[in-house]
Amino acid sequence: MEPGPLSEANPTGTWKDFLTLTKVGIVLNNLITTFTGIWIASVVTDFNLFANLHVLILAILGTAFVVAGGTSLNNFIDRDIDQLMARTNTRPSVTGKIPANQVLWVGLSLSALGTVLLYITEPMAALLGLLGLIIYVVLYTMWTKRTTSLNTVIGSFSGAMPPMIGWAAVDPNLHPIAWGMFLIMFLWQPPHFLALAMKRVDDYRDAGIPMLPVVAGFEMTKRQMVIYIAALIPVSLLLYSFGTVYIIAASVLGAGWLAIGIAGFFMKDDLKWARIMFVYSLNYLTILFILMIAVNVNP
Repeated sequence: MEPGPLSEANPTGTWKDFLTLTKVGIVLNNLITTFTGIWIASVVTDFNLFANLHVLILAILGTAFVVAGGTSLNNFIDRDIDQLMARTNTRPSVTGKIPANQVLWVGLSLSALGTVLLYITEPMAALLGLLGLIIYVVLYTMWTKRTTSLNTVIGSFSGAMPPMIGWAAVDPNLHPIAWGMFLIMFLWQPPHFLALAMKRVDDYRDAGIPMLPVVAGFEMTKRQMVIYIAALIPVSLLLYSFGTVYIIAASVLGAGWLAIGIAGFFMKDDLKWARIMFVYSLNYLTILFILMIAVNVNP
């Protein structure tokens, strides 16, 4: 039996339900890139991170709360379309396990708390966190997600903020390396999320969400993904100051992703290809950012 639309009768929300609102997986992925920004900024500016652990703790907690607040607000706003998709129609914000007003207050409270923690760390970090939050909640969730296939590009601006927030927590004068990490994150997101959109194309079509695979088909989506990956490879090499190991690894990772992308034009099973692309994208980002930390080992 499918859950009733936006039912709020007899709410029985548990801590697990509240954690579901925050999309823990997304939060953790963002914290990896935030930590990378903090770590590398410490190296470049000769900032003693271990003697200033409060900066690390406040920045990580602040970012976590801002991201969790944004995803909770996303759940609040998207209740009407989430009930139309098999992937999302069991969310507690849809089933009524957590009433809508509670979902809203969780989102607002976490966002405010995170912004305050980032401000205590460094006002520039708070400004970047707030900017990312506004882009994600207002420009992406409330507007472009429902109106244009460019929604993925708009959302990429907010998703690229965490390494910048991390850097700003240590050094508000954002170094070109911080912008390099921003560009990597910005270009990584469209092929990552378009792969997910291909996997879930029926869900998005049922909910009337104009994701690129819905409005333009798989072939156009594949071409767009390959273009973004091709652009990502030279951008990732802008961080050549990280050394030979980084340059080689980033080149190999990017070339591997591009090869899989091009192979998609010759595979008959588009959904299988999309799953491969999605998994590779996650591994690409994780390995690349861990590598950034590994080659910068003297904070």
